[in-house]
Amino acid sequence: MVSRGNVSPEKCPQFHLDLWLWLTLENWILDFGRPIVMIVLPLEWFPLNKPSAGDYFHMAYNVITPIILLKLIERSPKVLSRSAVYLCIITLVMGASIHLVGDSINHRLLLSGYQLHLSVRENPIIKDLKPASLIDSFELLYYYDEQLGHLMWYIPYFLILFLYFIGCFTPTKGQRGIPVSGWLLLGPSALYYWYLVTEGQIFELFLLTFLAMIVTVTLQRRKGLRLDGNGLFLFGTFSVTMALVVVWVTYLWNDPVLRKKYPGLLYVPEPWSYYSLHVKDGH
Repeated sequence: MVSRGNVSPEKCPQFHLDLWLWLTLENWILDFGRPIVMIVLPLEWFPLNKPSAGDYFHMAYNVITPIILLKLIERSPKVLSRSAVYLCIITLVMGASIHLVGDSINHRLLLSGYQLHLSVRENPIIKDLKPASLIDSFELLYYYDEQLGHLMWYIPYFLILFLYFIGCFTPTKGQRGIPVSGWLLLGPSALYYWYLVTEGQIFELFLLTFLAMIVTVTLQRRKGLRLDGNGLFLFGTFSVTMALVVVWVTYLWNDPVLRKKYPGLLYVPEPWSYYSLHVKDGH
């Protein structure tokens, strides 16, 4: 995916504050802010048979995020395969669009009493549906929304970030580290990725990406190469994200209800399920 020996003639890579700032802002506003704006704005402004405010946020995200990622790739010190990058972007947009539809319907279910901390078949508004085959349809919707949509959205997203990361190594001894602006941005960026990893249920994907970063850093150091400021920012963001996920899982380790919904070896509950269970009804 990286063209052999093709290194762009950039002298000293500058910290891309503009792109990292825009990426963090639009992630917080258009992704994290989606469910919040749907809760805050009056329901009568957005009838249930029309797109909600959150849906419009999602549409904007599906356009803006690919543009920022493409701009980031354009600034990579290494020339990456255009076919690989375009395939990632196309898949990302398709996966995010699938998620848009599923999430939009899911929001309407929430307004009708759907409880996020319960499985589809255990939800009071679902389990008594007639005919019973309708429950299968809702499980299919859940699959498109929470599984297929997330995988098609986040696999190319993290792959693009990793492809950019492997081009961030330099032999320059005087290479600058993360500037002050980068350190100020690192916290909000890591906090968003904590939300993305936990709510998107993609810890395995994030863990593989982070481990691949660690291996890459180790191998490149043996060659005398070091990360530039952008690579350090990305690596630092993922390191703090990992720490936040560990704290989150430790805090909810003995929660019996969430344990039931999220079985298996890698237990990472969703923040909105925690909200539905412990906060929404004042428990």
